Amino acid sequence: MSIETLAETARAMVAAGKGILAIDESSATLARRFAEVGIHNSEANRRAYRELLLTAPGLADSISGAILYDETIRQSTRDGVPFAQYLAGQGILPGIKVDKGTQPLAGCPGEVVTEGLDGLRARLEEYYKLGARFAKWRAVIHIGDDIPTGTCIESNSHALARYAALCQEQGLVPMVEPEVLMDGDHDIETSFDVHEVVLRSLFDALYQHNVMLEGTILKPSMVLPGSTSGDSASVEEVAEATLTCMKSTVPAILPGVVFLSGGQDDERATAHLDAMNRMGPHPWTLSFSYGRAMQSAAMKIWSRDLAANVGKAQDTVIVRARANAQAALGKWDRAQA
Repeated sequence: MSIETLAETARAMVAAGKGILAIDESSATLARRFAEVGIHNSEANRRAYRELLLTAPGLADSISGAILYDETIRQSTRDGVPFAQYLAGQGILPGIKVDKGTQPLAGCPGEVVTEGLDGLRARLEEYYKLGARFAKWRAVIHIGDDIPTGTCIESNSHALARYAALCQEQGLVPMVEPEVLMDGDHDIETSFDVHEVVLRSLFDALYQHNVMLEGTILKPSMVLPGSTSGDSASVEEVAEATLTCMKSTVPAILPGVVFLSGGQDDERATAHLDAMNRMGPHPWTLSFSYGRAMQSAAMKIWSRDLAANVGKAQDTVIVRARANAQAALGKWDRAQA
């Protein structure tokens, strides 16, 4: 796969005023979320929920790509059209989560490393044949007493870089996701310091593995105070801290940055993205790749009547998608939220 083709796909993923829909939760994670709202966990219900999200009328106006789970990329609409094929027909790029989740990092209590490199080349080849055109790998960094350690940061950066190189070899744009969790009582300054070290380590590893940055997308967390810190950082403070961190670590050749919501509520995640874009212009496109911040309200509505509330739930998805698309342009009107 040529770098020109990879770069073209990456640019399409961060098209102006569009973002990425993340519906790549594992079956176990989705089961937990179903349980929270009283939905029976079955393959049929998981498929129906994915279809509700992916077939929402007008989704392509605000969404450039969708990250799928292994189960989902093998499923089809009620009419028998494979989801990846359906998305491509709507002008939405199909993506796929390829990591195997986190495991405790030996020798580093309280820290984890993401696994899934074994057999990855063959899996990527299969996913490309199934229609995927980009992939995602998530690393998880905890902030706490004496963590993260350099060992944890370097181990996860190395895995992200190996994954990214394999993706580009197989014609897939790698989305690299180094998530610094907001769990904890740390302040925003500590969050900034950890984000900066993590991103420097990541891009150093990407360079070492000859990953072509013009064909790569970054999916980072925002610089936020810990969720139990009691630190009520303003929208502008979060936006400024996140932008300063990005500008000091992210090369300008990267096509775009799509932020994860990371446990923020729907409106807060939108507000932070909007504030950052109002502070532009920036070297790269700043957009979104939200999961729960795009879906939580829709799932609650759907859970009340799986047969009758599909349309109402889809309307909610579109409202959230449009709001975030406006924020990606720095034009979100909070008064209409």
